[in-house]
Amino acid sequence: MKTYITLAIISILITFSACTDVIDVDVQTAPARLTIEASLDWEKGTSGNEQTIKLSTSTPYFGDNDNSSVTGASVIVTNNANGATYAFEDQNNGEYTTTSFVPVLNGTYTLEVIYNNETYTATEKLMPVVDISDLTQSRKKGFNDEDLEVNVIFTDPEEEENFYLFKFKERGDLLPYLEDADDEFINGNEISWYFEKEEDESTDKIEAFVPGDIIDIEFYGISEQYSNFIGILIEQSGGTGLFSSTPVPLKGNCVNVSNPENYAYGYFRLTEMVKKSYTFQ
Repeated sequence: MKTYITLAIISILITFSACTDVIDVDVQTAPARLTIEASLDWEKGTSGNEQTIKLSTSTPYFGDNDNSSVTGASVIVTNNANGATYAFEDQNNGEYTTTSFVPVLNGTYTLEVIYNNETYTATEKLMPVVDISDLTQSRKKGFNDEDLEVNVIFTDPEEEENFYLFKFKERGDLLPYLEDADDEFINGNEISWYFEKEEDESTDKIEAFVPGDIIDIEFYGISEQYSNFIGILIEQSGGTGLFSSTPVPLKGNCVNVSNPENYAYGYFRLTEMVKKSYTFQ
């Protein structure tokens, strides 16, 4: 009897092995493009002189090239009002840095990147942000009234149109959560913006905040055009649900003036920002 069972199992394994076919799937490829990570963020209470811009090239999703850093480029930022220029020095690892940048609120700046004999430019305004007046916790504002959430409290300026970006990152997590907002329906009011942990789509579980957890919060003032860009990026990064937009290559504001067809990925932004941390009780 045991011999019969053993032979039957071997026969089944041979049958399944014989039916296995190797399927080759053609994966779409695209040319490598320059990626510009140029976020010049001025934290309140600091000089804002030290800034870093990162350059890399896009790589295939299934590629094995781990080093996509771009070196040998020229990176310059210019204050359009007074003509002051800030050269970012090549650190030979894809990072370009300066220690002499002078941030001016509502000032307009132009980025110029020269790489492979092609010139990329972008222009943006350095947007201010209000202070965070308080951080509190609650359980009733989120989707689950039993879970802890943090509340970021600030007062929106009444005399202007404002756009905001929030970055929430729990200590120990690898990646932050990003949320964007504008004052279309809250102009001039005191705002209490809440954040609670989202459902983990891979496990369908929510690991709620517990007392003792620490969350780091960054609050940015951003331009309308950057708000449009980051809003689409946040939506696409959330996956493709029933009502989600179809992911498409997302172009930023960096234009290749030498060869428009060879556009760059990434964005040039300038913001004032506030950093805070909160420990749940």
